[in-house]
Amino acid sequence: MSSQNKPIQFYYWPTPNGWKISIMLEELSVPYHVNYVNLGRGEQFKPEFLKISPNNRIPVIVDPEGSDGHAIPIFESGAILLYLARKFGCFYPENGRKRVLVEEWLMWQMAGLGPMSGQAGHFRLYASEKVPYAIERYTNEVNRLYGVILEYLAESYSIADIACIGWVSNYMAYDQTIEDFPHLHRWLRTMRKRPAVQKGLELGRHMKINFSTYGQEQN
Repeated sequence: MSSQNKPIQFYYWPTPNGWKISIMLEELSVPYHVNYVNLGRGEQFKPEFLKISPNNRIPVIVDPEGSDGHAIPIFESGAILLYLARKFGCFYPENGRKRVLVEEWLMWQMAGLGPMSGQAGHFRLYASEKVPYAIERYTNEVNRLYGVILEYLAESYSIADIACIGWVSNYMAYDQTIEDFPHLHRWLRTMRKRPAVQKGLELGRHMKINFSTYGQEQN
């Protein structure tokens, strides 16, 4: 497992995608420094932020101890999870078959759970016009996806679980009843017992959050 001397620079706002990385950094117990990017104020569009996040999205990390001896910026939450898991050798099995299983579930979150939840939350809570078709479509798809989750997403705790925790924790925003999904309910309770998950979800909770930018959360 690699060590980390200089703190990782973490560009963050308390959202489901941001929580992926705050939880991961807490699980790894590596030094990091939080740089808050206030989405409500449009700080994600500042030129200096766009240099490290061309898609104007959080989270982003800058690792001052890249493998080639130089600092490396990484954007997109899934890419950050994979980078950290590979660098520190945690929550990402070495066995090829088990690694594929983790990657399948991580992509499931990136392509399904995140985008569908983001759209459900946007159309239910923040769209200026209520569109019944969109609300029903995305709410139903989140409901279907919830029925897929089992005790662990990939046999044991991994970056696939970490990717999903923040999204599932917001289940009420998507008009879901967690008790309707016994496996999911048990999974979420198990995740929330982890101290690193608790710390990751609490990061920045003291800040005044404007979730009108909810629709930006797509993966």
